[in-house]
Amino acid sequence: MTAVILAGGYGKRLWPLTKTTPKPLLPLGKGKVILDFVIEKVLELEEVRDIVLSTNLRFKRQFEDWVKKYPQAKIELVVEQSTREEEKPGALKALHDIISRRSSDYLVLAGDNVFTSSLRGLIERYEAVGDAVIAVYDVKDAELAKLYGVVEAAPDGRITGFEEKPDNPRSTLVSTGIYVFPEKIIPLMSEYLRETGKRDRLGDFIQWLHRRTFVYAYPLQGEWWDIGSVEAYRRALENLGKTKFSWDLLSL
Repeated sequence: MTAVILAGGYGKRLWPLTKTTPKPLLPLGKGKVILDFVIEKVLELEEVRDIVLSTNLRFKRQFEDWVKKYPQAKIELVVEQSTREEEKPGALKALHDIISRRSSDYLVLAGDNVFTSSLRGLIERYEAVGDAVIAVYDVKDAELAKLYGVVEAAPDGRITGFEEKPDNPRSTLVSTGIYVFPEKIIPLMSEYLRETGKRDRLGDFIQWLHRRTFVYAYPLQGEWWDIGSVEAYRRALENLGKTKFSWDLLSL
């Protein structure tokens, strides 16, 4: 299995925090950055043989320095040729470009998600069903669910409904930006890109995909933070990093 970590965004919603520092490399207490918490969960999985980190040209040097912290992991850095938001190929297109050149199953993670749950159960669920599995989290708040891809699932975990940022969520289960894809998904991803022209949000692809093949939900336990705003970053920093948020901490 190949793990692909998507870290090609520019984090504009967190400016000025991310003007000179990519979001996944923001400090998160305990001497770590966001991406350290993500990679530690990946390194626990013996099934993962290769790790690919996708980023952009603007932050290439900073990610090269971060990769040096994990020589044992042999992380391959794939660099999109973009230096600003308007030049991005889009997260889904970047992922497709990576996985369409390899023969593997894929664990795909957003580089700005922080979670306390092990990914062992997610991998076991994937091995049991042999189809795409996405990690979901119950935010227990319909208003909060409006910010995410909302998932409906049958008792066996098969996804029966998926809607990106709905006005009236039909559940409080949300997609976390963690996916396991079998190699057989690649032709469907290619078809989706050709058919829709949508190149960015993986949630839009899942919304399309679950109507054409089996996709399963796996609930994450513990805590999960999507670092999409300064407030979300503050909560993760103070709860997980046990560090009080301050602008001085970021040397801005």
